[in-house]
Amino acid sequence: MSDNITLITTISLIIMFSPFFAKIVKLPTTPIEIILGSLLGYVGFLHDEHLFDLVAEFGFLYLMFIAGTEINLKNVLKTPSIIMKKALIYLILLYAFSIAFSIQFELGKIMMVLLPLISVGLVASLSKEYGKTPWLGLSMTVGGIGEVASIVILTITSAALQSGVGFELLKILTSLVAFLLFMFLLFRAMQILFWWYPKVSLLLMPHKDNKEQDIRLSMGIFFLLVGAMLYLHLELAFGAFLAGIFIPTFFEHKNELPEKLASYGFGFLIPIFFIHIGSSFNLEALAMDGLITKALIIALVMVIMRIIASLVFTRELGFIDAILMGLSHSMPLTLLIAMATLAFSANSIDKLHYYAFILAALFQVISVMTVIKLINLLKLKKNTI
Repeated sequence: MSDNITLITTISLIIMFSPFFAKIVKLPTTPIEIILGSLLGYVGFLHDEHLFDLVAEFGFLYLMFIAGTEINLKNVLKTPSIIMKKALIYLILLYAFSIAFSIQFELGKIMMVLLPLISVGLVASLSKEYGKTPWLGLSMTVGGIGEVASIVILTITSAALQSGVGFELLKILTSLVAFLLFMFLLFRAMQILFWWYPKVSLLLMPHKDNKEQDIRLSMGIFFLLVGAMLYLHLELAFGAFLAGIFIPTFFEHKNELPEKLASYGFGFLIPIFFIHIGSSFNLEALAMDGLITKALIIALVMVIMRIIASLVFTRELGFIDAILMGLSHSMPLTLLIAMATLAFSANSIDKLHYYAFILAALFQVISVMTVIKLINLLKLKKNTI
């Protein structure tokens, strides 16, 4: 009982005081939560507890849900064909770099999947800090496409690692294809319904809402799609991400809703996920021979390959903003850790590489967010001169 009281108190204090520490050291709040989680976990204030694991998992899913709310599918489908083609080239370049690097240094097939992962979870937090800039808008559009591809690959890889290549994998792939087809038909049906009967969306989410119908419906969609993923034995994050896409796509009149949902998430659930990530990293592992070097190489390779690939958008954004877009995709923290955990559980990577990926994810978040901040400051100074 006393251990659980210590756990709850520690989590509460980290959530409350992380923003203050972030201001002092001039770093984003997210890496501070991870670092504090790791330090306080090491000294024994945080420990394994089923409820802690469960809330952290929910925080991860909610982060994916919030990431989805940043993407309006109607706007994505209206994206000029040249941008869509360049987004495809961007993704092809990432996977080409990853395959070449993995083959050159004999790193194994799993690395080919891990290195190009894209997650817009932290891009959503950048939007909160820097507002709706052109590079962040394009980052969300391209990142959303990349994240769907990453989650599909994550789902397939997860199934292959857990069940092997055989009938079970074929069954899961069939479920995934069937689900994607069902979601496509559902999106089309809702699009037609709301086009013919626009008042339906107002009935579901009225402007004057004293019963919080918008929150209730959002949470209902979230849990329904996560439940569907659970039933189909598919990656839960995929369902959460698609649930988020529903909100801005079909309820455009509630333009304040994504911000309302994000405020709740970033103020409570999502910090618990990041604290849990920190607590799961054993600081004693830093003494492992070659760990820091491997982590730095992984982080550097992941950042460089994204910066190079992002240069395909130089004409649309300019050189500096194209680099900023590439940097914004260099923090696939959630998916990278989830995928590394799956690979380690299936004995596809050893403990050294598992810890290297977690450490690399931390290096990426801290360094990339700091670099983005510095570039933005330089841009502001240049504009004011």
